[in-house]
Amino acid sequence: MSAPTGPAFSVFALLGLPEFRPGDNLAGILGDALAGVAEDGDIVAVTSKIVSKAEGRLVAAADREDAITAETVRVVATRPHADGSGVTRIVENRQGLVMAAAGVDASNTPDGHVLLLPEDPDASARHLAEALRDRLGIRLGVILTDTIGRAWREGQTDAAIGAAGVIVLEELRGTLDANGRPLAVTAPAVGDELASAAELVKGKAGGRPVAVIRGLGHLVTGMDAPGARALIRPAERDMFRLGAEEAWREGYAAGLHAARQGSPPREA
Repeated sequence: MSAPTGPAFSVFALLGLPEFRPGDNLAGILGDALAGVAEDGDIVAVTSKIVSKAEGRLVAAADREDAITAETVRVVATRPHADGSGVTRIVENRQGLVMAAAGVDASNTPDGHVLLLPEDPDASARHLAEALRDRLGIRLGVILTDTIGRAWREGQTDAAIGAAGVIVLEELRGTLDANGRPLAVTAPAVGDELASAAELVKGKAGGRPVAVIRGLGHLVTGMDAPGARALIRPAERDMFRLGAEEAWREGYAAGLHAARQGSPPREA
């Protein structure tokens, strides 16, 4: 006698997509690839790099570090490389995301050029979702994904940096657990979970920038749902808004200033 099974979903990559270039009609190309494949309630996970390419975010930059500086709004942490070859910068970028190198990518780009993130990832996702829904006549959600590191954990994972037509934060606070106790802080970041699941079939170097997630239609919603920006925690509520060394220096400087302000004036 087989054991009963519970909820399930599936993920598969789209194959045969071209190398994307500035000016490409991304929605049209993906619509062609999804025609006859996509089903109502599917979620389409799109690597942000191909969105950036189609939107012309490939820019000339003699020095990647200068491009990172230009995209930086706030420096969170810096760490020199062990071999002395440079410095890793964790920063908040123009999109409000905290990530290494502001999301500026020099891999698989022409010499002297770098690829910036989409200027407004949620708007890009919304354009794709609307175009695909109109083309295919079904409810689809769209998430744009990019790779990020995580505090306290080795390695990287993909996260949702843009989203449309899909729930990205499942608010469970105020509901009850299986034992009837109220949940106080539980809010699964399903947008990031979807992005990570999609990355398992897309891969980093496999030339598979788009994946379809099926079986989670309850997460597909109207186009008025909050985008992935809802996943960004404001700096004032972030307990770790600075790296450890940066926080120590800031606290030391503040303490030194307070001590000087409180010292009696010197006699001439």
